[in-house]
Amino acid sequence: MDREKLKRIYNKMEERHLPQMIITDPPAIFYLTGKWIHPGERMLALYISTKGKEKFFVNRLFPIEEDLGVEIQYFDDTEDSVELLSKVVDKESPLGVDKTWPARFLLRLQELKAASSYVNGSVIVDKVRQIKDKDEQEKLIQSSLLNDAVMAELIPYVVKGHTEKELNAIARELYKKHGASDVSFDPITAYGRGAADPHHETDDTKGKRGDCVLLDIGGVLDNYISDMTRTVFLGEVSERHKEIYQIVRDANLRGIAMAKPGNRMCDVDLACRNYIEEKGFGKYFTHRTGHSAGIEDHEVGDVSSVNEEIIEVGQCFSVEPGIYIPEENIGVRVEDLVLITEDGCMVLNHYPKDLLIVKEDGTTEVAE
Repeated sequence: MDREKLKRIYNKMEERHLPQMIITDPPAIFYLTGKWIHPGERMLALYISTKGKEKFFVNRLFPIEEDLGVEIQYFDDTEDSVELLSKVVDKESPLGVDKTWPARFLLRLQELKAASSYVNGSVIVDKVRQIKDKDEQEKLIQSSLLNDAVMAELIPYVVKGHTEKELNAIARELYKKHGASDVSFDPITAYGRGAADPHHETDDTKGKRGDCVLLDIGGVLDNYISDMTRTVFLGEVSERHKEIYQIVRDANLRGIAMAKPGNRMCDVDLACRNYIEEKGFGKYFTHRTGHSAGIEDHEVGDVSSVNEEIIEVGQCFSVEPGIYIPEENIGVRVEDLVLITEDGCMVLNHYPKDLLIVKEDGTTEVAE
């Protein structure tokens, strides 16, 4: 168990007067133990209490050979795992429960009257996970460096006549080549009208001269993700595309400038959103400006106009404004991950944000 991270969780529990909780979400368990377990339909639960009582409930199908620094209680498929868990819970106290814990387990725990009440305990773990320690920060930095390399290799393929699905498959192979264990999410590789859909699912469309190409990609390195979007153009770029691209890139830069300690998450969103609205494209910016990132691509703590949480040193989140006009087959998004530092932020992505035209031979040139 990572005692420093656990100490931060206990401090948050005491602040909220929550004496005990169970952590069941596999990424949260990995965060504390360094052990990935994907239990499927079986129960997985780490019980902790501010009184120092800790026990990890694991099905025998998932034997743990290493010392995790916590007592492990195994169970098999013939046992009532929830009843075993209920025996360590203090029945006179409230219990924090993960927001993702299946109802079949929670309902059984309630039937057994295991605690005096049940509350969402995830908010505590989520808040602690928002602040990355030095080791996590370095892993995020390295993961984004890998992402830069993949983006640089992927872009020349957009002029080779590949479909969106084929381009998606190429991206996945490039992550393997560069040492990533997986992709952070299904790569978005979209031409023209597909790019005008913010979360387009790749299909058999091929790009044509003048199309924008939206590449939203990320990989997993040493259990930490990367995430970046670049929009490039095939062979040539129209004046309309130039105008929209410049607005989106400038919005991205304005959002990054607001990403610093003491500001609010909504300040970052509004820096992007207000600028795009001023330019007359507000209704075409249809999503929040960003999301927190770390072990998972989308962690708690969004960059939206309604999130008034204060930005703190160690947070990592995306800044990704966009303009999407389906009737004109135009979609532009520019996304970077930022890591909050003492005096501002570090932009983790280094692939250029110039307006790039990809020529027939796969080389790029900056549009005039």
